[in-house]
Parts: sequence; C-alpha cells; structure tokens
Amino acid sequence: MGFGNALRAAGLPVTTDRTRSFVAAIAHLDLGRRSDVYWAGRATFCTRAADLPGYDRVFTAWFERGQSRTAQPHPEQSGHQAAVGPGDIEDGATSLVSTLASSAEQLRHRDVAELSAAERAWLNQAIQALPLPRPLRRTRRTEPYHHGRVDRVRTLRAELRRAGEPGPLHHARVRRRPRRLVLLIDVSGSMRPYADTLLRLAHRVARGTEAEVFTLGTRLTRITAALTHPDVDTALLRAGETIPDWSGGTRLADTLGAFISRWGRRGLARGAVVLIASDGWERGDPHLLGEQLSRLARLAYRVVWSNPHAGRAGYQPVQGGIVAALPHLDALVAGHSLAAFEQVLLELSAGRGGAAQKVREIDA
Repeated sequence: MGFGNALRAAGLPVTTDRTRSFVAAIAHLDLGRRSDVYWAGRATFCTRAADLPGYDRVFTAWFERGQSRTAQPHPEQSGHQAAVGPGDIEDGATSLVSTLASSAEQLRHRDVAELSAAERAWLNQAIQALPLPRPLRRTRRTEPYHHGRVDRVRTLRAELRRAGEPGPLHHARVRRRPRRLVLLIDVSGSMRPYADTLLRLAHRVARGTEAEVFTLGTRLTRITAALTHPDVDTALLRAGETIPDWSGGTRLADTLGAFISRWGRRGLARGAVVLIASDGWERGDPHLLGEQLSRLARLAYRVVWSNPHAGRAGYQPVQGGIVAALPHLDALVAGHSLAAFEQVLLELSAGRGGAAQKVREIDA
C-alpha cells in the first residue's frame, strides 16, 4: 500500500483499484523474489509507456533504499538475485514517501500559470487521473431493486405465473440517468495561461461522460468532435485547428447568447450542468452578460463558474462580468490548480443548491 502511495505521489495515475490488484497479485507470488514484485507492480500500476520511467525510479527508491549502492541492477536484468525483505523497505521508507507526497501536494496547489515545463508535464498526467463528474437525474421509469416501494406490476405478474399462489414481494426504485454536461471554455488572450490545461480537463471529461465542449472568445466554437480522439495531444491539436479566435478578444455576452439561441434552447442546455471557465473580463456591457446568464440559468439544472483568479488570496469578485453573473450562478469556484480542478469536478456532480447557496465560499 505504501508503494502505491509513493507511485501516486510521484505522479502516476494510481487508483485504489490498481493498488488492490497489486496486493492481490503479490499474494500469489514470492515476496522474496525481486522480479516477481517488480512485474506484479508493473502489470497493475502501469497503463502506458509514459508510466515506466517513473515506476522504475520509485521502485528503485522504495525497495532498494538501504541496500548497497555499489550494484543496483535494473529490475529487468536482475532475475532472482535480489531479495526483498522487511528490512529492505523499512529504512527511510517513511521519509521517502513524505518527501514525494509533500512535493506532489505543493504542485497540486500551485498556479498553472507559474509551472515549469516539467511541472506542466506532471500536471497533464495527473489530470488524466481525476475522477469524472457523474451528475444524475431522475427518470419516470423504475428498475428492480432489493428494497424500496413495492413493484405491483412485477409482483402480480410473478403471482400469475404461480397460478395465484402468494410469493415474495418485488421492489423497485426510480431509475437515474446521467445528466448532460456542457463545458464553455474561455480561450481569449487573458485566459491564455490556463486555456491549454482547461482543454485537457475538458478532454478528460468528454472522453468519459456525455459532455459537449465549446470555446468562447470573439465567437462560439464547438470542439466536441475534435476532443473525441483518445490521445489528448492529438485532440488538442485538432481543437486548435478548429478554434479561429485563440488568444483573441472576449465577447462573453455575445458568445453565450449564440450558444443559448443555437444550442441551448434546442435541448442541449435543458436540464444540463453547465460549466463556464473564464476570468470574467467582458469588453461589452456587463448587464448583457447578466441577461444571458439569466436565460441560461432558466434552462440548465446548474450553472458553475470557474475563475482562475478566484484562487488567489484576498480575491474579491469585483470584475464587471463576474458581478453581473453572480446572482445567476449556483457556484463560483477557483480554477487555477489541480486541487481547484478537483473541486470544479465535485461541483459538477453536486445537486442543485438553494437560494442561500447561490454564492459559495471560494476555495482559495
């Protein structure tokens, strides 16, 4: 379990299921054989070639810490020569995991605009491991369940099959289906440090849920089809070729109005959870932006606004666009770091808030 935590701290997309699979695998192998432990972890923790260098580095640091530094063969070359015993992993293991976890925790809260190229690579990999939002809606249909209200139709049909003999009651519950997600990403010049990361987050959501993705700038662009490619870099390249106003101006009111008129009222936004990722800088009249958000709020189930500046200490929503939009939002959250993106995804899965929850505490 500690080895899995160390891999996660080093940036590998380690989940609870993969850790459980690793523990189950080594239970059938010889813990004293280094190659068995290595290949069990590699088969369960590594899902792509990019994970292998980080896995080898953490494996060596975790299992060989305290051993002789004169000869440290690669796991693939060592065969069955090195044994892994309790003494091999206890010495310095706690400090190693603490160091890795501390570094990763700091990166989770670092502003995306301040990251180096290597740190951005770690962030891009970590985004692919974020939990997907799963907002649900109730339907008019029911499904069998082990308790709850009595399903009279199924109970009577079962009794008829028994020629009227009494039998056990059948139960049912209301069936729930995923709600549609709509992501509106601001790609104007003021959002340039965050646009690439936000599109990677949109690719993660669009690949795993029923989501539609649009970009906002001087015009509205639908990029859902471009983000269907499984490789995120290829998907972003295709999206970039589709977006004509990358790093241009901002006309939030006009682009939101175009979305509502062309897509929203025709069903795309009805009952959906809508995410607007923007800093709120509006060149036009802010009151028009407020009117468009009022229209959107009447169509959508929830409207969440993610602002990268909201993660800064002492932030106050004083921009004209944000002030006009605030009364029509269900949540205003930060959108500047990996930890903030996790909060954004949680907000997309949350239920509808009451009037007192319209303006939520900003996660700084």
